[in-house]
Amino acid sequence: MRSTALLRLAVLLTGGDRHAAEDLLQIALMKAYGRWTRIEQPEAYVRQILYRQQVSRWRLRRHHAETTVGVLPESGGQAGAGQAGTGAEPELRIALWAALGRLSKRQRAVVVLRYFEDLPEAEVAALLGIPVGTVRSTAHRSLAKLRALVPELEPDGPAEQLRPLSYTAKEIQG
Repeated sequence: MRSTALLRLAVLLTGGDRHAAEDLLQIALMKAYGRWTRIEQPEAYVRQILYRQQVSRWRLRRHHAETTVGVLPESGGQAGAGQAGTGAEPELRIALWAALGRLSKRQRAVVVLRYFEDLPEAEVAALLGIPVGTVRSTAHRSLAKLRALVPELEPDGPAEQLRPLSYTAKEIQG
Protein backbone atom coordinates (compact mmCIF):
# COMPACT_ATOMS: atom_id res chain seq x y z
CA MET A 1 0.00 0.00 0.00
CA ARG A 2 1.22 3.49 -0.83
CA SER A 3 1.05 5.36 2.48
CA THR A 4 2.44 8.57 0.97
CA ALA A 5 -0.39 8.64 -1.59
CA LEU A 6 -2.97 8.11 1.16
CA LEU A 7 -1.45 10.88 3.26
CA ARG A 8 -1.44 13.18 0.22
CA LEU A 9 -5.15 12.47 -0.31
CA ALA A 10 -5.85 13.18 3.36
CA VAL A 11 -3.89 16.46 3.17
CA LEU A 12 -5.86 17.54 0.11
CA LEU A 13 -9.20 16.56 1.65
CA THR A 14 -8.43 18.53 4.82
CA GLY A 15 -7.48 21.64 2.89
CA GLY A 16 -3.76 21.36 3.58
CA ASP A 17 -3.91 20.83 7.34
CA ARG A 18 -1.19 18.22 7.82
CA HIS A 19 -2.08 17.44 11.44
CA ALA A 20 -5.76 16.93 10.62
CA ALA A 21 -4.70 14.81 7.64
CA GLU A 22 -2.54 12.58 9.81
CA ASP A 23 -5.43 12.17 12.26
CA LEU A 24 -7.81 11.40 9.41
CA LEU A 25 -5.46 8.77 7.96
CA GLN A 26 -4.91 7.19 11.37
CA ILE A 27 -8.66 6.87 11.92
CA ALA A 28 -9.11 5.37 8.45
CA LEU A 29 -6.34 2.82 9.00
CA MET A 30 -7.77 1.89 12.40
CA LYS A 31 -11.19 1.31 10.84
CA ALA A 32 -9.68 -0.84 8.08
CA TYR A 33 -7.45 -2.86 10.43
CA GLY A 34 -10.17 -5.23 11.64
CA ARG A 35 -11.09 -6.18 8.07
CA TRP A 36 -7.60 -6.06 6.58
CA THR A 37 -7.30 -9.75 5.68
CA ARG A 38 -10.69 -9.74 3.94
CA ILE A 39 -10.16 -6.57 1.89
CA GLU A 40 -9.47 -7.21 -1.79
CA GLN A 41 -8.15 -3.72 -2.57
CA PRO A 42 -6.81 -2.23 0.68
CA GLU A 43 -5.72 1.12 -0.78
CA ALA A 44 -9.09 1.76 -2.43
CA TYR A 45 -10.87 0.71 0.76
CA VAL A 46 -8.81 3.09 2.92
CA ARG A 47 -9.31 5.86 0.33
CA GLN A 48 -13.07 5.41 0.63
CA ILE A 49 -12.89 5.52 4.44
CA LEU A 50 -10.79 8.71 4.22
CA TYR A 51 -13.38 10.40 2.06
CA ARG A 52 -16.35 9.28 4.16
CA GLN A 53 -14.66 10.25 7.41
CA GLN A 54 -13.86 13.71 6.03
CA VAL A 55 -17.47 14.13 4.86
CA SER A 56 -18.53 13.39 8.44
CA ARG A 57 -16.16 16.09 9.67
CA TRP A 58 -17.52 18.55 7.12
CA ARG A 59 -21.05 17.84 8.26
CA LEU A 60 -20.11 18.46 11.88
CA ARG A 61 -18.60 21.83 10.94
CA ARG A 62 -21.42 22.82 8.61
CA HIS A 63 -22.83 25.34 11.07
CA HIS A 64 -19.58 27.25 11.45
CA ALA A 65 -19.33 30.47 9.48
CA GLU A 66 -15.58 30.24 8.90
CA THR A 67 -13.86 27.67 6.73
CA THR A 68 -10.17 27.05 7.21
CA VAL A 69 -8.31 26.71 3.95
CA GLY A 70 -5.19 25.29 5.58
CA VAL A 71 -1.50 25.93 5.53
CA LEU A 72 0.90 25.17 2.73
CA PRO A 73 3.98 23.15 3.63
CA GLU A 74 7.21 25.09 3.87
CA SER A 75 9.11 25.03 0.61
CA GLY A 76 12.53 25.53 2.14
CA GLY A 77 12.95 28.74 0.18
CA GLN A 78 13.03 26.96 -3.16
CA ALA A 79 11.27 28.55 -6.07
CA GLY A 80 8.79 26.19 -7.67
CA ALA A 81 8.33 24.00 -4.65
CA GLY A 82 5.50 22.13 -6.33
CA GLN A 83 5.69 18.70 -7.82
CA ALA A 84 8.98 18.01 -9.54
CA GLY A 85 9.11 19.67 -12.90
CA THR A 86 6.04 21.87 -12.48
CA GLY A 87 7.93 25.08 -11.75
CA ALA A 88 4.84 26.31 -9.92
CA GLU A 89 5.07 29.78 -8.49
CA PRO A 90 4.31 30.01 -4.76
CA GLU A 91 1.62 32.61 -5.49
CA LEU A 92 -0.18 30.18 -7.78
CA ARG A 93 -0.07 27.45 -5.12
CA ILE A 94 -1.52 29.81 -2.54
CA ALA A 95 -4.23 30.97 -4.94
CA LEU A 96 -5.11 27.37 -5.84
CA TRP A 97 -5.33 26.37 -2.16
CA ALA A 98 -7.64 29.28 -1.44
CA ALA A 99 -9.78 28.49 -4.48
CA LEU A 100 -9.96 24.80 -3.58
CA GLY A 101 -11.26 25.82 -0.16
CA ARG A 102 -14.07 27.79 -1.82
CA LEU A 103 -15.42 24.80 -3.74
CA SER A 104 -18.34 22.85 -2.33
CA LYS A 105 -17.53 19.63 -0.52
CA ARG A 106 -18.57 17.48 -3.47
CA GLN A 107 -16.67 19.66 -5.95
CA ARG A 108 -13.54 19.52 -3.80
CA ALA A 109 -13.82 15.74 -3.43
CA VAL A 110 -14.24 15.24 -7.19
CA VAL A 111 -11.31 17.54 -8.01
CA VAL A 112 -9.03 15.93 -5.42
CA LEU A 113 -9.85 12.36 -6.39
CA ARG A 114 -9.97 12.94 -10.14
CA TYR A 115 -7.03 15.29 -10.71
CA PHE A 116 -4.72 14.96 -7.70
CA GLU A 117 -5.15 11.22 -7.18
CA ASP A 118 -5.53 10.54 -10.94
CA LEU A 119 -8.44 8.18 -10.36
CA PRO A 120 -10.61 7.29 -13.34
CA GLU A 121 -14.11 8.75 -13.42
CA ALA A 122 -15.69 5.36 -12.70
CA GLU A 123 -13.63 4.90 -9.53
CA VAL A 124 -14.41 8.44 -8.34
CA ALA A 125 -18.10 7.72 -8.93
CA ALA A 126 -17.88 4.47 -6.95
CA LEU A 127 -16.04 6.14 -4.06
CA LEU A 128 -18.51 9.01 -3.84
CA GLY A 129 -21.59 6.93 -4.57
CA ILE A 130 -22.67 9.09 -7.53
CA PRO A 131 -23.13 8.38 -11.26
CA VAL A 132 -20.20 8.80 -13.64
CA GLY A 133 -22.08 11.57 -15.45
CA THR A 134 -22.32 13.49 -12.19
CA VAL A 135 -18.56 13.13 -11.73
CA ARG A 136 -18.01 14.57 -15.23
CA SER A 137 -20.38 17.50 -14.79
CA THR A 138 -19.10 18.26 -11.29
CA ALA A 139 -15.50 18.16 -12.52
CA HIS A 140 -16.37 20.48 -15.41
CA ARG A 141 -18.13 23.00 -13.16
CA SER A 142 -15.39 22.75 -10.52
CA LEU A 143 -12.62 23.44 -13.03
CA ALA A 144 -14.59 26.39 -14.43
CA LYS A 145 -14.98 27.79 -10.92
CA LEU A 146 -11.28 27.29 -10.14
CA ARG A 147 -10.33 29.07 -13.35
CA ALA A 148 -12.67 31.94 -12.47
CA LEU A 149 -11.21 32.20 -8.96
CA VAL A 150 -7.58 31.92 -10.12
CA PRO A 151 -7.06 34.18 -13.16
CA GLU A 152 -3.50 32.86 -13.59
CA LEU A 153 -4.93 29.56 -14.86
CA GLU A 154 -5.55 29.38 -18.59
CA PRO A 155 -9.29 29.80 -19.31
CA ASP A 156 -9.58 26.57 -21.30
CA GLY A 157 -6.29 25.00 -20.27
CA PRO A 158 -5.92 21.39 -19.20
CA ALA A 159 -6.68 20.19 -15.69
CA GLU A 160 -2.97 19.44 -15.33
CA GLN A 161 -2.59 23.08 -14.35
CA LEU A 162 -3.80 21.96 -10.93
CA ARG A 163 -0.66 19.90 -10.42
CA PRO A 164 1.10 22.64 -8.42
CA LEU A 165 -1.01 21.55 -5.45
CA SER A 166 0.21 17.98 -5.60
CA TYR A 167 2.73 17.25 -2.91
CA THR A 168 5.99 15.47 -3.39
CA ALA A 169 6.86 12.72 -0.93
CA LYS A 170 9.51 15.00 0.62
CA GLU A 171 6.93 17.73 1.32
CA ILE A 172 4.49 15.31 2.95
CA GLN A 173 7.08 13.63 5.15
CA GLY A 174 8.10 16.84 6.70
